Amino acid sequence: MEGDQMYYPSYTLEREMSNFIKVWTSVVVCLCYCYFSAKFVPKGMPRLFSIVPIVSLFFALPLKLHSLHLGGTTAFAIAWLSNFKLLLLAFGKGPLSDPSLSLPHFIAIACFPIIRIQQQDPPPKSPSNQEKSLDQDDGHNSQTPPPNGHNIGENRPYNPRITQKAGHTSVWNYAVNGVLVALFLCVYEYSDRIHPKGMLVIYCIQIYLTLKIILGTAAAVARAVLGLELEPQFDKPYLSTSPQNFWGRRWNLVASRSLRSTVYEPALCISARVIRRKWASLPAVMCTFVVSALMHEIVFYYLGRSQPTWEITWFFILHGACVVVEIWIKKLVMDRWGLPRLISTPMTLGFVMVTGYWLFFPQLLRCKADARAFEEYALLGGFVKDVVGGVEKLFLFTA
Repeated sequence: MEGDQMYYPSYTLEREMSNFIKVWTSVVVCLCYCYFSAKFVPKGMPRLFSIVPIVSLFFALPLKLHSLHLGGTTAFAIAWLSNFKLLLLAFGKGPLSDPSLSLPHFIAIACFPIIRIQQQDPPPKSPSNQEKSLDQDDGHNSQTPPPNGHNIGENRPYNPRITQKAGHTSVWNYAVNGVLVALFLCVYEYSDRIHPKGMLVIYCIQIYLTLKIILGTAAAVARAVLGLELEPQFDKPYLSTSPQNFWGRRWNLVASRSLRSTVYEPALCISARVIRRKWASLPAVMCTFVVSALMHEIVFYYLGRSQPTWEITWFFILHGACVVVEIWIKKLVMDRWGLPRLISTPMTLGFVMVTGYWLFFPQLLRCKADARAFEEYALLGGFVKDVVGGVEKLFLFTA
């Protein structure tokens, strides 16, 4: 790579949109196959073998896209969310295993992190379930399910009505977030005049706002088209009191839920057979962070198409180790002692930002994420301008 030359293939907006439509058409066709094959192929290894080709294809399809926004969101949706849900479906678990799902709902749930409440109140917890609920705070993906919500991994009927209406973010909130992201992108033009630590703070805030806007837009589409509600994406991560609280209850809850049912819970069951139940969550947490690290490496490969440097893997291993130590200390002191929020929150945010600046953000910078974002916004702006101009000419012609 020389100078400011982009390392990824040049593309036009028309070509990228054409590839985007082809990719998602392929995704819909593949999910139709999975929907009907699951009705005839028994769960277990036979169904797994029938789904593995689709999982492999979903890892390959994002390579057809080169833009930061379309490619990144598609990679997360199908290579991560869809594949994890299809693997659960192979063993008769997860949200796709409900036989009452219609085909449109099956496709939507496979691609988006959708929450749907049960038709009836959940039965009282047995002692074993109560013991399991005590471990829900032990993982990278340990947020508490919403009230009356469906606990992913359980094979229970769904109600297709939307949930969590009270948790909707207003349109004005997303508009303000969009304005802030635009302002931060303008600030990048003067990054050489800003202290690196200042740019660190800007990077952190911009990633948070961008993810919130992208996932919020997907939630609005799912709500309007199918009457389904997506999971909450974030829960005020700037109020995190510890690494465990940050990763388990506040940051990117979409990825957290997918990792809980596919990695954390199986690893917890396996480790509980080897070590005491009290400590079984520790290796399960570490396994979850390792898988999360590998999935992030894959997504970043889609974005940059460059050989991994494994910095992101070390970032998640470091945070996983910190969460394991935190859980271990909490179990030793029986949660009878903790730092005041006035101290713990700045320490947590400082730790996340410093380690992110050290290990996470360099990969983003190698992808030239800021420059590519500018280029894509310019392409989109030109496209919108052409469309508006065409509409005006048509209006004048017809008038």
